[in-house]
Amino acid sequence: MREKMHSVEVPVTVSFHDCDPMGVVWHGNYFRYFEAAREALLRSINYSYSEMAASGYVWPVVDTHVKYRQPLRCEETISVSATITEYENRLRIDYVVRNAAGQITTKAYTLQVAVEQASETLCFVSPAILLERLGVKPC
Repeated sequence: MREKMHSVEVPVTVSFHDCDPMGVVWHGNYFRYFEAAREALLRSINYSYSEMAASGYVWPVVDTHVKYRQPLRCEETISVSATITEYENRLRIDYVVRNAAGQITTKAYTLQVAVEQASETLCFVSPAILLERLGVKPC
């Protein structure tokens, strides 16, 4: 039986300062939109960045991938969804950006790994606190 995937969706209005001289969102600014959705997702499972640090772990992003399908424009209202799709050995969060018409404009993912703060040791298995916050029973 597949575990329930945790997901959130956040609205974003594209700001003028996010756009390049051609009037479209500069590719690097998409990561700010992903971060807004990721923060909302982590708060939804009661494991915000401050809660991560309090639990003794940091979760650096170690890999990203973005597929740009359609440009986003200034003052456009978009929605960004973030979904946890892997959690056992790393944290993979998938993102989907939709325009006001509901069309998918961008797909992406980030990979994060747990690092024990005190020793700066990489964890090859996600710590129990993440599983607890996801409501997953350890094997």
